[in-house]
Amino acid sequence: IPGKYTISIKMGSQRASTTGEILPNPLYPTTPSVYKAWHEFIDAAEKELTTMHQMVNTLHAKRLQLASAIAHLPEEASYNELRSEATELVKKLKAWDEDMIQRKSTAYDDVENFPNKFTANYMFAMNHIQSDIPILSQPSVARINELNAEWKTLKARGKALHDVEIPTINKLFWEAGIGAIWNK
Repeated sequence: IPGKYTISIKMGSQRASTTGEILPNPLYPTTPSVYKAWHEFIDAAEKELTTMHQMVNTLHAKRLQLASAIAHLPEEASYNELRSEATELVKKLKAWDEDMIQRKSTAYDDVENFPNKFTANYMFAMNHIQSDIPILSQPSVARINELNAEWKTLKARGKALHDVEIPTINKLFWEAGIGAIWNK
């Protein structure tokens, strides 16, 4: 948004700084309050998107660790209940992951075969707001707010998996003398 900024470049131990000013575009009748509202809205959406991606990456890594731990469980019947509970948790983690992102897409045209999931839909909605003209259209704001409400539910599911179910299965693995899923 228009204003005075400090610009810094750092390479190794060397650092150079200067100041600069971004002026409002005189072709747009945009007031400082419109710039501020646009910036705050898009900044909040970007922070939520970062949280989403961090949670997706964390839970995906833990799911892979858990799947590996299951594969290394001894075949003895005494481990069947642990194997079963851990396998159920892997399924829950996978279901949450599949609600959040589309892992089958590997090329641009894959969206024709594999539908976008939550984070892609969120980014798509954000892209409608990001432009050189800082306008918060009511449909775009409504869509982000709708997605934020959906994210609240998905986030709660992810937190429950991370904060409750993974520690519970970790405890069972430790009690079985196997070890646990580590935090990254």
